[in-house]
Amino acid sequence: MKRWILRITAFVLLAGGSFLLADGCWIRAKAVLAQILLQNAWEQTVKSGKPTKAWPWADTWPVARLQVERLGIDLIVLEGESGEVLAFGPGHLLGSSAPGSEGHCILAGHRDTSFQFLQSLQQDDIIILDTTAGLTQRYRVMESMVHTAEDLYFRESASSSLTLITCYPFNTLEADTDLRYLVFTEKS
Repeated sequence: MKRWILRITAFVLLAGGSFLLADGCWIRAKAVLAQILLQNAWEQTVKSGKPTKAWPWADTWPVARLQVERLGIDLIVLEGESGEVLAFGPGHLLGSSAPGSEGHCILAGHRDTSFQFLQSLQQDDIIILDTTAGLTQRYRVMESMVHTAEDLYFRESASSSLTLITCYPFNTLEADTDLRYLVFTEKS
């Protein structure tokens, strides 16, 4: 009788653990697959000059391509900052300047998928931002810092600058953290 209970308990624990592992892998797999579909939509957008959705029911479209050669990063940036947008890649905050334009452009991403690389950025790293109009902007990393979400504010800027933002700390299971990791850059 006891052997039977042990087998059922082992099966339930194994099944539950497998489900949790698969759920965690699904988030990362979805982000990788989305970037492949978004790369195709990006190419169509650049070629046609019109916003192209990566899939018919998408509520966003590519607005830029973000690269950090030193780290092997190549991401498609989407319009918007909703949870649905950020599930597929970094998003452009609607109240900020358009990617590649004069002013202050702000991009947000998840700390455990698209913007996980922010923790590896160093001062003077170069971030390349391509726009749908075929313009390439280069930005130099000036500094990184952590702020509480309630203390964040962004000033409009006459010069081109790019700020990358994600939740903090990295590599944690803690959800709904009040801390944000910011990377400030200037046009180089």
